[in-house]
Amino acid sequence: MSVKAFICGCAGLALDAAERAFMAREQPWGLILFKRNIDTPEQVRALTASFRAEVGRPDAPVLIDQEGGRVQRMGPPHWPAYPAAARFEALVHLPEQERAELVHLAAQLMATDLREVGITVDCLPVLDVPVPGSSDVIGNRAYAFSPQRVAALGRAAAEGLMAGAVVPVMKHIPGHGRAFADSHLELPVVTADPEELRAVDFYPFRMNADLPAAMTAHVVYRALDESHPATVSNMVIEETIRGTIGFSGLLMSDDLSMKALSGTMQHKARAALAAGCDLVLHCNGDGAEMQAVADAVPQLSIEAQNRAARALAITQRVPQPLDRVEARHRLESALAWHG
Repeated sequence: MSVKAFICGCAGLALDAAERAFMAREQPWGLILFKRNIDTPEQVRALTASFRAEVGRPDAPVLIDQEGGRVQRMGPPHWPAYPAAARFEALVHLPEQERAELVHLAAQLMATDLREVGITVDCLPVLDVPVPGSSDVIGNRAYAFSPQRVAALGRAAAEGLMAGAVVPVMKHIPGHGRAFADSHLELPVVTADPEELRAVDFYPFRMNADLPAAMTAHVVYRALDESHPATVSNMVIEETIRGTIGFSGLLMSDDLSMKALSGTMQHKARAALAAGCDLVLHCNGDGAEMQAVADAVPQLSIEAQNRAARALAITQRVPQPLDRVEARHRLESALAWHG
């Protein structure tokens, strides 16, 4: 079956007739869910199952941004409220290794929640390293201000997800932490020199370059490409992401509907794929925009198919055993001690 090189969203709690026809006809690689798509466990299970039924692929990936903190699509009353990434580094009374274990535990618990409703890919860990004064679009979504600590805690989160047979997607490669603007609203421009970028921004991604998937940053890095954001820059993708950082896994764009990228949906989609992204991501569920993206993108390339297959092999693993009651108690006790 021919699968196209895009991931799309949907408008509501269930696929309507037009969306079902679109999924069957256009064959997106995956579906991404947001809060507008989440109500109860039974409803989410039905939604993920209906997507897979329409595309005719029982293993078709369903994605979500389930980080914890303010970026948590599944939450109370049906799912626990997980802590933001920065809460773990703030547990200064605990040894570093124990903090990493708690990050792993939280991610494994989230993976268990996700798998129960048919979600197999989580856009986590955030490996961005904030700098003073940068936009709070990252803020407490980052694990630390130290690239070494971001790398270590990000690895723990990724391994926790994989222990639960969920694919981690590290973001936002090659680094969004230095941006002084929110790429949802405008195009951030970073002027740091190459040495500083390599030492700080790229470091967590380089240390985790063996992870299976990554999402690009809609950020211009003047030292790498004077005018094009990473998502649509062949220089950034080939020389920095694939080269300096050494990432060889599945590369998807950040959301094409964000304001940082200019041009029509067709132009954005084609530009991202031409630059070297394997997949483009369109999130807002707008049917006309989804069709424009679908019309612009080709079938998944052979190289992208191979990368996708390696990533999705994680979903075929047997999840590692986890006593959820004990795990939640340990996590909540550590966070409660901190207050």
